[in-house]
Amino acid sequence: MGNKDENDGGPPAGRRMLMLAIATVGFAVNFWAWALLSPLGPLFKEDLGLSAFQQALLVAVPVVVGSVGRIPVGALTDRYGGRVMFPLVSAATIVPVLFLGLVGNTSLAALLVGGFFLGIGGTAFAVGVPFVNAWFPPQRRGLAIGVFGAGMGGTAISALTTVPLVDAGGAATPFVLTAVVLALYAITAFLLLRDAPGRTVPTESALRRLADTARLPITWQASALYAVAFGGYVAFSVYLPAYLKAAYGLTQADAANRMAGFVLLAVLMRPVGGWLSDRIGPVRVLAGVFAVVTAAAAVTAFTPALMPVGTITFLSMAAALGAGSGAVFALVALLAPGNKVGSVTGIVGAAGGLGGFVPPLVMGALYGALGSYALGLAALAAVAAAALAFTATAVRGAIAEREAEQFESCG
Repeated sequence: MGNKDENDGGPPAGRRMLMLAIATVGFAVNFWAWALLSPLGPLFKEDLGLSAFQQALLVAVPVVVGSVGRIPVGALTDRYGGRVMFPLVSAATIVPVLFLGLVGNTSLAALLVGGFFLGIGGTAFAVGVPFVNAWFPPQRRGLAIGVFGAGMGGTAISALTTVPLVDAGGAATPFVLTAVVLALYAITAFLLLRDAPGRTVPTESALRRLADTARLPITWQASALYAVAFGGYVAFSVYLPAYLKAAYGLTQADAANRMAGFVLLAVLMRPVGGWLSDRIGPVRVLAGVFAVVTAAAAVTAFTPALMPVGTITFLSMAAALGAGSGAVFALVALLAPGNKVGSVTGIVGAAGGLGGFVPPLVMGALYGALGSYALGLAALAAVAAAALAFTATAVRGAIAEREAEQFESCG
């Protein structure tokens, strides 16, 4: 018993931790690759004479493809498991990375083609959640999936290293380095990853499973909540520097550093949100999260002084959005059938990724029309309040129904 988890008699705890660590590293590495174009947007804009819309399109294409691509990849992971899909996704991402670094950075058309296939890296999220979910017992899945979710910090690696690497070694350097890391990870994952013992393998076709998944209430409940929680995180990580420059007159460097602090805190809070969900339930965590976001967005709409009120409200939102992102997948682990976790994760992950690109467009349009961000931030407060009400009613009801079913089955 010494090397097994005493609470559930499952696989040895050390083996679980190893699988979680390898999956988290894979998520981070693939997200690093997925985010390579964003830091170089200004450079490509200058070198190729791109318009602001073309630059935005260049950055958006891999994100949209990576988000939507999670739907089929999640379904494939349910069928073939993370042991197959993690090395496959990582190896496939090498091709567009090398293309962009070596030959595809001389025209907008080539960048868009490369960026489209670079989106493959963003689908790694839909591989890792069902993989980790199967390795851990229900009472520990929130924390485990939250730890895995911290791999979204791979985007921070890209943000911090891409431009310095270009300055030090040329335009191809960050792409070649990332391709090497992806190759090393794909080999390591192929050799060491194992799917959880007793993993439920679906027998239906992928289309049938996706159709069944679309009929599950948890699919759309979690999608709505993740679009607000993770979508809010993505939106602020993309748009916060522009907001801080316009609203507070900060320099580009100062605004970028504050954005990095926002991202880091959100990443660190994601496992905390999962852990708290294991302890007190995801509904309570999500209710607290959306209450904090509602209040913080309402305060920020009045453009308070950056120190201390503005800084406190933005960091509060970062912590809440990170914790909320972890809590949503604790909810998925609780309510989704075991053989459909990947399919549900794919749809929910797509909703979160796509949800992050609506707010910046709205904020930019409102600022252009009104010269103020107040209405956009007020809209965020209203959306968060709606998410709070939805959590307290529909989602709480779904949890109560599940608990009643479990009670009846035990009786």
